[in-house]
Amino acid sequence: MQDLIALDAMRAWSRAEQVRGRRVALVPTMGFLHEGHLRLLDRARELADRVVLSIFVNPLQFGPGEDFERYPRDLPRDRALAQGRAVDVLFLPERAAMYPEDPAVRVAPGAMGDTLEGAARPGHFAGVLTVVLKLLAIVEPDVAVFGRKDFQQATLVRRMAADLDLPVTIDVAPTVRELDGLALSSRNAYLAPEERRSALALSRCLRAVEQAWRGGEASATALARRGLEVLTQPGVIPEYVALVDERLQPVVRVSAATVAVVAARVGKTRLIDNVVLGDGVAGDVAVRS
Repeated sequence: MQDLIALDAMRAWSRAEQVRGRRVALVPTMGFLHEGHLRLLDRARELADRVVLSIFVNPLQFGPGEDFERYPRDLPRDRALAQGRAVDVLFLPERAAMYPEDPAVRVAPGAMGDTLEGAARPGHFAGVLTVVLKLLAIVEPDVAVFGRKDFQQATLVRRMAADLDLPVTIDVAPTVRELDGLALSSRNAYLAPEERRSALALSRCLRAVEQAWRGGEASATALARRGLEVLTQPGVIPEYVALVDERLQPVVRVSAATVAVVAARVGKTRLIDNVVLGDGVAGDVAVRS
C-alpha cells in the first residue's frame, strides 16, 4: 500500500492503472475506520482490480457548532486497518489542496437534499456532494462504493452521478451492524456505556416498524407513530421517524421498497439509521466489533 497526498499524483496513478486495463474502485471516508468501512473495501475489491481509500475530514459538510474539530481521527490505526484489507492506495489529500480558498461553486442537492438530514443540517449535503464530486474528479474511479447506513447521502450521490453524466458506477453496500443491532458509525465512539445502550433504540425502532408492516400495517402514519413510540425513551431525543421511497419522497402507503429512516440524539451525539422494509434489519450485515 502506498500513501498519496498530492492530487496530481493520485490522478496520475489511477490513469496509469486504467491504461493497463485495471479497474479502479474508490471508497471515500472521513477516517476513524470501523468494520463497516472495511466491508466497503471488501466490496470494492470484488468490483475492481485496484482499491483506493480516501480519508479526508471534509469541513464543508459540518455546520456551525457541529463536531468538525472533535471528529474522531486516528491515522496510524486507519493505515493498519487499510493494509489489512490490501488497499492499494491510501489517498490523504490536504485541506489546502482540496480547498485553496472557500469554493465559490458548490453542488446544490436540490429538493432531495432539503428533507430529513438536509432539513436538520442546512448546507450539509452541498458540502457532501461537492467533496464527493472533487474526489471523483481527482481519482477518476470506475466505481465508487458507499454504505446504505447513510441512505440519503448515497441516494444523492447516485442522483448527482446520473444527472451530471459522471463516468462512474455508484455501488451502495448494506448497512453493517453490531450483533445487538447498532449500526456502525464513527460517531459511536462518542457514546458513553450507558448512552451506547440507549442508542439501541434506533435499531429497535426500525425493527418495530418492520414488524408492524409485516403484520399487515401499510399506513406510513401509523408505522411512523409505532416507531416513535419505541424510539422515545430516557436518554434519547427523537428527531424524526419517516417512511420514504427511493427518491426520498414521503409515502402514504408503504411497500417492500419503502425505506424507514430515523434520527435521534443520544446524549450529545446525533445518530441516524434506516432499513428497507422488504430487506429488514436482519438483512443487514451483523458483525462482532
